[in-house]
Amino acid sequence: MPGEGRQDEAACAGRRIRAGSEISMEIRIKNIRKHFRSGGQVIKALDDVSLTIPANRIFTLLGPSGCGKTTLLRCIVGLESPDAGEIEIGGEIVWSHAKSIHVPTEKRGLGMVFQTYAIWPHMDVFNNVAYPLQTRRLPRDVMRSKVAAALQFVQLEGFEDRPATNLSGGQQQRVALARALVAEPKVILFDEPLSNLDAKLREETRKELRTFLSELQITAVYVTHDRIEALALSDTVAVMNSGRIIETGAPREIYFNSTHRFVTDFIGRTNLIEATVISQQDTLTMVDCILGNVACRKRSDLKPGDAVTLCLRPEFIRLQHGDGLHFQNVFNGRIQSLVFIGEAFEGEIAVNGTQLFIKTAPDSDMRVGERVHFTVDPDRCLLVTE
Repeated sequence: MPGEGRQDEAACAGRRIRAGSEISMEIRIKNIRKHFRSGGQVIKALDDVSLTIPANRIFTLLGPSGCGKTTLLRCIVGLESPDAGEIEIGGEIVWSHAKSIHVPTEKRGLGMVFQTYAIWPHMDVFNNVAYPLQTRRLPRDVMRSKVAAALQFVQLEGFEDRPATNLSGGQQQRVALARALVAEPKVILFDEPLSNLDAKLREETRKELRTFLSELQITAVYVTHDRIEALALSDTVAVMNSGRIIETGAPREIYFNSTHRFVTDFIGRTNLIEATVISQQDTLTMVDCILGNVACRKRSDLKPGDAVTLCLRPEFIRLQHGDGLHFQNVFNGRIQSLVFIGEAFEGEIAVNGTQLFIKTAPDSDMRVGERVHFTVDPDRCLLVTE
């Protein structure tokens, strides 16, 4: 980890980059459609997508492969032309089907970091970073100053003469970020830039990237299928599926309070149980399911008889020895499996013919085959719909 002095220097470099770029750019996407034809079929890659990406925040498009997130990113940057709709960046329309506006990619003032980093192996670090400035034919002294500021910001000062082939994966990711920043873009876009790193390096780089982007206060649009990346990096997450935005919100809001079955299942491992609403109480909604009657967080838009899905996240299932009958939502089961993964035990518990995924403390004394009580706080029992 860099020392305090080095962090201060990087912060100063970040301020120099910001001062030159004056970036405070909101992105508005209105009714974007993009269809592809394959094998005689029409694939709706983007199906009437509307979205506002706030300025100076890290905004993540999260979803499974083929959901349309990369296509949307490519439409923003200008590498794809939508079939309909409008895209506005910083108050300027850069694409409009109805108004016949198409601002070329190179004039949109955007930076991009690709999945492969696109680092040129025949160039040293300086020339990799300086390339966008070289294409503009800037004076050599101006280029040196801008490259130095960008490398200092990503903590690679002193690496200017290092061959690109001698860099680690994490260092190459930093070079790609410096190259995207050196041209002082309005917006920077990331297309799954950490997917080629091993698990430990990905975690370390993710933390660095969050620090860099927060300090820079730039509008960042980040594409990933990795929910941990989305939760750890983002100010706002938009979950996509089948060419549509399903839900948008802060990471904690999406994780704890989503009312969409797809989102709760995709954003983190969970137990989904079919249920029927039986009553509404002052602060609770009661449902009936294979577990029995369950008290859930209030959803006043539901009425008795409605079919819903009960979402129980494994980390909120509390295993208890002995009598737990003084708790609300107490159930009995038998532990079917437990696997030690270091920071926790993961496993399954059998309840009334169904299996629930559970997670418990790494120092738990529970054993496979043991009959236990378990409880779930009603506020952690979410009712979701399609």
